[in-house]
Amino acid sequence: MPRISLDTIEKTVRRALRAHGADEFPAAEVARAVRQAEGLGNKICGLYYVESYCQQLLSGRVDGTVSPDVRTVRPAAVQVDAGFGFAQPAFAHGLPVALDAARQYGVSTLAVMHAHTCTALGYFTEQIAASGMIGIGFTNATPIVAPPGGKTRMIGTNPMAFAVPDGRGGLAMQFDQSTTTVALGKITMAQAAGEAIPEGWALDARGNPTTNPASALKGSLVSVGGHKGWGLGLMVEVLAAAMTGSLMSHDVKPLKAPEGAPHDLGQYYLIIDPAVQPDFRERMEALASLVAQDAGARLPGRNRTLCDPVEVAEDVWRTILALSER
Repeated sequence: MPRISLDTIEKTVRRALRAHGADEFPAAEVARAVRQAEGLGNKICGLYYVESYCQQLLSGRVDGTVSPDVRTVRPAAVQVDAGFGFAQPAFAHGLPVALDAARQYGVSTLAVMHAHTCTALGYFTEQIAASGMIGIGFTNATPIVAPPGGKTRMIGTNPMAFAVPDGRGGLAMQFDQSTTTVALGKITMAQAAGEAIPEGWALDARGNPTTNPASALKGSLVSVGGHKGWGLGLMVEVLAAAMTGSLMSHDVKPLKAPEGAPHDLGQYYLIIDPAVQPDFRERMEALASLVAQDAGARLPGRNRTLCDPVEVAEDVWRTILALSER
C-alpha cells in the first residue's frame, strides 16, 4: 500500500476538482478538508468522497463556481447561503463574521444553508476552537434512521461535534459523532469489503437486528442509546434543517449518487467565547487532570496528531490520479 504525503494528497485532490469544473477557492477548501481527514485516519470523509465530488461537479449536482452569500440577519446571527455549492468555502466565508459577533456579544450562531455534504463536521468546529472559541456543530443527512420500534426511515445519522480551545491555539477537547450507533460510511465500507457488521449497528427492512451490511442498507441504523439518541437526532434535525431552511433528512437523496438534485443540506454552529468566564482555561485544565487520574484516560480529541505520510489503498490512489489528469 503506497504511503502518500498530505501535501501530495491536497494538491492532487485540488487538481482533480479543478479538472472537473470547480473554481480555485472551493477546490482548495475541499482539498484541505480531505487532507485533514486522511491525516487523522478518517477514511470515510477523505479520499473516499473525491470521485463522487468530481462526478457531481460534472452533472451539476454541486456547483463549484458559486460565491457564497453571507448575511448578518441579527447582530449575532450569521447566515451563509452556499448556493448548492460545497460546504467548506461557505463556512470559510461566514466564519470570520460569526467570530467577530461572538467576540462582541459572547455568543453567535452560524447557519450554512443549501450546501453540499460537509462530511467531517469536526473539521469545522476545530477551526472555531483554533480561533479561541467553543464550537458546537450540527448537520443532517440522507434518511437512514427509524424511530425506536419503527421501520420507516425518518432522519439521517445527524452528527454533532464539539470543540473546546486550550488557550494556546490548540484543542483542549473535541468529539465528532453521529447520533446513531455507527456512521453510515462504516456500513458501506463493510459492504464493499465483503465483511459482516456487529450486531446492534442496524436493523433490516423488517426491523430485525442484522449483521449483513446489504440488509442494513435496505433497513435502518440504530440510534445510539435508543430513545436518547433518537431525541438527539431530532434535535440536530431541527437545528440543521429547520433553522437553516435546508432540506429535512427525509427529502435528501443519496449523497454519493453522481446525478440528481443538489444535497441542499444545512449546517448549524453555536460559537461561544470562553473569555466571558475569566478562569475558564484553569477550569478546563482541572477537568483534564481529573479525567487523567485513570491510566490511559483523557479528554476526547486531546493530543491528536496528524499522520504524514499516510497509507492509501492502491486502487483509491489510482482513481484520484486519473481524476486529476482529466
